[in-house]
Amino acid sequence: MSPRARASARRRSGAANALSLGRHRTAADFRRSAYRASAAYGQSKLANLLFTLELQRRLTRAGSAVRALAAHPGAARTGLNRHLGPVMSLVATAAGRLMMQSEAAGCLPTLFAATRDLAGASYVGPGGRGERRGRPTLVGRGAAARDEVLAAGLWELSERLTDTAFPLG
Repeated sequence: MSPRARASARRRSGAANALSLGRHRTAADFRRSAYRASAAYGQSKLANLLFTLELQRRLTRAGSAVRALAAHPGAARTGLNRHLGPVMSLVATAAGRLMMQSEAAGCLPTLFAATRDLAGASYVGPGGRGERRGRPTLVGRGAAARDEVLAAGLWELSERLTDTAFPLG
């Protein structure tokens, strides 16, 4: 890590995540089963939270003031549903008008995380029912997303799969 990064107590590393991230209980290694889009999506969101958790642990151990934070937008109307197929896309679009927040509101948890003095490994999302919409606030993680052994394993798997040694060893 550069001396400039170490010197800045206000720097943060964020992982933007999607709805219900901490509740996914799937394996971090995508190669273990047949590809299913919804499972892969859940795995990627869990991986974001686990990686953020392990990054913060390593930053703390290294004596760094940098903080790793995670945020998710809730259910935001972003057009992501266009990948669902024509019928489901139409249903999702209609339901989205009633139950989802705007793209701009979906950005607020990330801005909250980036501009507030939060503890490392904090997780921010909408404060409304089911974390789908609402004002940004600190939200909880599911048990899998708090698993420090799984987080360390993901870090090591990431290093192996990318043939990269992250300098916070």
